[in-house]
Amino acid sequence: MPLLRIAIASLVFFGLDRLSKVIIIQWLDLATVQHLPVWPPYLNFVMAWNKGVNFGFLNGADARWLLVATSIVVSLALAFWARNKPGWPLLLACGAIIGGALGNAYDRVVYGAVADYINVSCCGIANPYSFNVADVWIFGGALFLVLAHDFAQREKI
Repeated sequence: MPLLRIAIASLVFFGLDRLSKVIIIQWLDLATVQHLPVWPPYLNFVMAWNKGVNFGFLNGADARWLLVATSIVVSLALAFWARNKPGWPLLLACGAIIGGALGNAYDRVVYGAVADYINVSCCGIANPYSFNVADVWIFGGALFLVLAHDFAQREKI
């Protein structure tokens, strides 16, 4: 039953990532206009095709298929690890990470790069990097996974 819950959560998070990309990149045509102010200067949609990982690391390397394979292997390993874990918070966190990882892997397979578009800047500092909803799921899921695991460990005491 936990694997089914992880699969459902992963599909939901994957679907939300895909929906956000369809709306912003295709319907709002960000791929063409490249920049859409949302709440300047704090939030803008800025199109960026990331062939690497966070902050453009490995952007110059041809690591597309290695990164797709890594996403799949990590997703399978995380699901395998969580398959017998109790409680919904941990399963939800795993689903967020897996859904986000597979969302970015989908982009790499279809587009050759991850579609990043959320740009957040503040306090006179112009952030040169963009990210996407899948990245939020991965980061938030990892943070929630640590917190849920810590909470579960405290419950055992």
